[in-house]
Amino acid sequence: MTQQTAAPPAGADQTQGSGGESKLTVLVALGANLAVAVAKGVAAVLTGSASMAAETAHSFADTLNQIFLLIALKGSAKPADRAHPFGYGRVRYFWALLAAGSIFVTGALYSAYEGVHALTSGEHDIESPLINYVVLGIAFVLEGISLVRGLQQTRDEARQHRLGFRDFLRTSDDPTATTVVFEDSAALTGLVLAAAGNVLHQVTGHTFWDGIASLLIAAVLAAVALRLGLANKRLLTDVQADPRLVRAVLEHLGDEPEVEAVVDLLTLTLGTDAVLVCARLDLDDALGAAEVERAMVRIGDGLKDTFGDVAEVFLEPVPRHDQGVRERVRSRYGDRLAEYMVHEASRP
Repeated sequence: MTQQTAAPPAGADQTQGSGGESKLTVLVALGANLAVAVAKGVAAVLTGSASMAAETAHSFADTLNQIFLLIALKGSAKPADRAHPFGYGRVRYFWALLAAGSIFVTGALYSAYEGVHALTSGEHDIESPLINYVVLGIAFVLEGISLVRGLQQTRDEARQHRLGFRDFLRTSDDPTATTVVFEDSAALTGLVLAAAGNVLHQVTGHTFWDGIASLLIAAVLAAVALRLGLANKRLLTDVQADPRLVRAVLEHLGDEPEVEAVVDLLTLTLGTDAVLVCARLDLDDALGAAEVERAMVRIGDGLKDTFGDVAEVFLEPVPRHDQGVRERVRSRYGDRLAEYMVHEASRP
């Protein structure tokens, strides 16, 4: 185990925000993005602005993304069944990954097309630029409201986990609120770029600035899509639980009276607020078979009661010096960390 920050106290609620909070955050973003997309589309048609056309695509992409996230919230809440014995938690990550792809395809690529088209198609005037400024101002307010809601939920969840805001955005296993935060931050940046492009176009009379604004919007959207895509890839590829939770579980198991040493500890994120814990334990040799069975049940139930994110527990009694097990642990953690695991958790 690597050295980690202190874990939340035993018994503390470690959930990352209720599904109701996430749903409200997504619904607020959906309403704002849909209204903004329609307004931008009308303005783009009336004025012929390339940057407004890029922003229209951006907002429609964000609207589609919120629909993806609503599907994700509903799908991930389904109870476990025969085909999915660990539940549907990872469904949320699949749809969030599609949302990231939508930002890139619908938003970034179309914005880049509009920018290139504006730069290569010759000069054109923006008709009635005041319409663009009014729409951009209204859009800024609506997107700002959505961002405030996303920031509020994300900061509340970061405090629950005793993490800084940036650390929580980097490590969170709930992609809904964090996706809204990144999308709306990109949206506000895009609005500023579109406004700047319109102003410079109007002042200089050159299409160049309108096209450049579209290309910059495309770059912002591509960066956000990459960031969200990598985050969801991490969550989809068998990532271990929060290292602080892993450390706390290790210490909790090592403190159990029947446990001589924790020989191996594996964790897997099953979904938002759901972790699988698998541990191999060296138990007191004086225990009988019935006592081992009762100890396994009690220790497993204790983990679930102590750590709210622990959804499933599998425990296996093994001798600490079993060479096969030790080699697998060493191949996974390295010699130093494998030995630290046993000695740190061993009772004196």
